[in-house]
Amino acid sequence: MADLLVALALVLVIEGALYALFPDAMRRSVAIVLSQPTERIRMIGLGAAILGVALVWLVRG
Repeated sequence: MADLLVALALVLVIEGALYALFPDAMRRSVAIVLSQPTERIRMIGLGAAILGVALVWLVRG
């Protein structure tokens, strides 16, 4: 459980740093995502989740 909380905290740190350092670029990125079809966003999210699980498995395995 502690590892999950650390992982979530790191996501918040990275996400917050990106918005703080590059607000205009992040605004453009969000606009691009909003213009994409739902199915594409779903597939990219699924791919990212699979990649994340694989990375955790490699590091922890």
